[in-house]
Amino acid sequence: MDSVIPPTSSYNQEGGSKHKNCLLCKQLKIDTNLSLWYNNQGDSMNKQLDLFLTFMKIGAFTFGGGYAMIPLIQREVCDNKKWLNEDDILEVVAIAESTPGPVAINAATFVGSRTAGTFGAVCATLGVVLPSFLIISLISFILKAFQESRAVQYAFMGIRAGVLALILKAVYTMFMATKKHAVSYVIMAAALVLTAFLKIDAVFVIIGCAVFGLVWSLLFRKEDKL
Repeated sequence: MDSVIPPTSSYNQEGGSKHKNCLLCKQLKIDTNLSLWYNNQGDSMNKQLDLFLTFMKIGAFTFGGGYAMIPLIQREVCDNKKWLNEDDILEVVAIAESTPGPVAINAATFVGSRTAGTFGAVCATLGVVLPSFLIISLISFILKAFQESRAVQYAFMGIRAGVLALILKAVYTMFMATKKHAVSYVIMAAALVLTAFLKIDAVFVIIGCAVFGLVWSLLFRKEDKL
């Protein structure tokens, strides 16, 4: 008896087609996910590089320490890059002043962390430190030869005047952005008297202001709930 070979059914052909289509869909999905991942990685790397270059520019053209750097950080981060807003800058200054270390480095680290995570904080910190490191290394070799020059002395006198203007600009900007309240004026006046006239360490003044503000906010909230 001859064996009968069953013809290939249309179901098997359709199933094979479906199987191929399923594999194609999976491959397309994998390719799409990889493309999105590469795009996200590229955006992240671009932002981290942008952080490094931005804070390197800030570090290279700022004289007088962290407070003189605040207006430049505000202009670059808030106005030009739109990474943070005015309230965030106030938080940056408060946290940078309340934590150990230079204000400028703390501010750069905080902005980098808020903008692009841990690696962003590293890039921003390296960017703000690198110009000072290179410039100081160069000046250390040639300062003895030029420190008695009148031109150099006049240049530093002009730089000090410009630094004072930048610090005053930072004070004015922070004052205008801070919420006005009678308690805020009391804290500001008390901090000024304690640091400028009584020579109390700024660390203790900052801690005291933070504790006073926390206690006041808790009492104020309780009054609002009542």
